[in-house]
Amino acid sequence: MSINFPLLLVLAVLVSGALALLDLVLLAPRRRAAITAYEGSVDKPDQNVVERLSKEPLLVEYGKSFFPVLAIVLVLRSFLVEPFQIPSGSMKPTLEVGDFILVNKFAYGIRLPVLDTKVIEVGEPQRGDVMVFRYPSDPNINYIKRVVGLPGDHIRYDSDKRLFVNGVPVAEQLLGKAPEILGSAVLYKEQIGDVDHLIRKETRRPAEPSHEWVVPEGHYFMMGDNRDNSNDSRYWNDPQIAGEMQGMVPDENIVGKAFAVWMSWPEPKWQNLPNFTRVGLIR
Repeated sequence: MSINFPLLLVLAVLVSGALALLDLVLLAPRRRAAITAYEGSVDKPDQNVVERLSKEPLLVEYGKSFFPVLAIVLVLRSFLVEPFQIPSGSMKPTLEVGDFILVNKFAYGIRLPVLDTKVIEVGEPQRGDVMVFRYPSDPNINYIKRVVGLPGDHIRYDSDKRLFVNGVPVAEQLLGKAPEILGSAVLYKEQIGDVDHLIRKETRRPAEPSHEWVVPEGHYFMMGDNRDNSNDSRYWNDPQIAGEMQGMVPDENIVGKAFAVWMSWPEPKWQNLPNFTRVGLIR
């Protein structure tokens, strides 16, 4: 069962905030009134009694303590930056399994937490961006891929594993074999949009038939940099999604733009330690 962390965080902020407000408006005045009445009824107030009368209920104390921390976390996570961990190799060599990344939440517009409704326009995804989004077939799962097609674009992926955008081949330069034991993959430098980045292709993976797509308005075509090992817009097939929308990521599913790796913890974690050798900006 997946956990809706944004919803839990919002609920925690509401509950702790309500407890803090309840204390401010109702309980604290009652405590002060009780102390005033007690001090007026005795010649020499007992300090222990005063402290007992002024003591906050435990639940209220926790609520007041957690509210500012939770509120700050909610604002940071919902509107500024959210951390993610890379679970698969679909973005190799750009991102490795175990990379911890930071995602800019306002790059593509400010959205309300939980509802994911865009309330302020800031910018739009560009070709070459590395984007985190909610998987169209299961919005509870976050995916990370590279933006290849914008609304209105014509995308073609040929049987020779060449990518075309609006009839123009995306520039790529062979760099050599990927640093792997079997030498079954090669690296290319690809330029899509204004972004130069690396992609990986399997030399032993058989070619597939050419396919073409037209990206509908309000949607994006996504591909992994590990071209032969990526579950992306080329393969998504959900019978509940209409024909031309197949494989496309709707704007409302966007989470944000991945911009940096801040730590790596390779698998298996019990054999490795966290390290900072891969820290840097994502291209």
